Amino acid sequence: MKKYTYTEKKDTRSGFGAGLLEAGRKNDQVVALCADLIGSLKMNDFIKEFPGRFVQVGIAEANMMGIAAGMTIGGKIPFTGTFANFSTGRVYDQIRQSIAYSNKNVKICASHAGLTLGEDGATHQILEDIGLMKMLPGMTVINTCDYNQTKAATLAIAEYEGPVYLRFGRPVVPIFTDPDQKFEIGKAWMVNEGADVSIFATGHLVWQAILAGEILAEEGIDAEIINIHTIKPLDAEAVLKSIAKTGCVVTAEEHNRLGGLGDSIAQVLATHNPTPQEYVAVNDSFGESGTPEQLMTKYGLDAEHIVLAAKKVMKRKQNAVISI
Repeated sequence: MKKYTYTEKKDTRSGFGAGLLEAGRKNDQVVALCADLIGSLKMNDFIKEFPGRFVQVGIAEANMMGIAAGMTIGGKIPFTGTFANFSTGRVYDQIRQSIAYSNKNVKICASHAGLTLGEDGATHQILEDIGLMKMLPGMTVINTCDYNQTKAATLAIAEYEGPVYLRFGRPVVPIFTDPDQKFEIGKAWMVNEGADVSIFATGHLVWQAILAGEILAEEGIDAEIINIHTIKPLDAEAVLKSIAKTGCVVTAEEHNRLGGLGDSIAQVLATHNPTPQEYVAVNDSFGESGTPEQLMTKYGLDAEHIVLAAKKVMKRKQNAVISI
């Protein structure tokens, strides 16, 4: 098992803020819009340096999406910012009709996604957003794992032509990826090569997958861990190459098991190479109030549950071989 260490923890939303500032310095067409959550989206530095390229829309998220769509007609590259719940569920019609349908170059940047929003509870902990956004034709969907990857992704989508949904979070998490990384949209990142089981993880679950890989390694199980930061377009080639070696799959995500990464992987497997798969995800329920750590444990989104899923799917693989 490849060893990953960290010296600092930071929230992924701060990576977005740093990336937005740098993107603004690189391209004067980059503009930002916010729905009354400047501090939460870490947009302060961008606003300080480029006050004329920022629009405070207020608590009017649907209007923000319409304004952003209109700004692209003049060549601007708008980045919208609010909580993931308000970035998707509240404004789905506006995104579908004004952005996705006409393929507008809007970057929908969503913080506070998933259970790790914590104490704000189920009304704010959206667990359906990846499914909502990946179903929109032409929409790119990205879910990053740490500060450095989020910053790199923000810079990458500024140069990409087309609508993008960029998902990140509030809690501080280990920084373990390269600060100078090149972020390739649609290209999975090999975290650890292995031969016994494939673990495809996204967002905050990537670090948990690494911890799970270390536990499995101590028990003699060689896990292949792949970071699927781009859920759409999915790197199907990387998925199929991995399962050709391991013959079984675990998917891990901070999202409802319906409509997320797991379902995208399952579709690839079903159409190319049917393979035993286990899901580590929220099991078709809403969240609740609690600390991020409490919720991740209660809903089974931690290293221990990834280990259990890996052992379960490996047993299924062995049983399938015996039955043949």
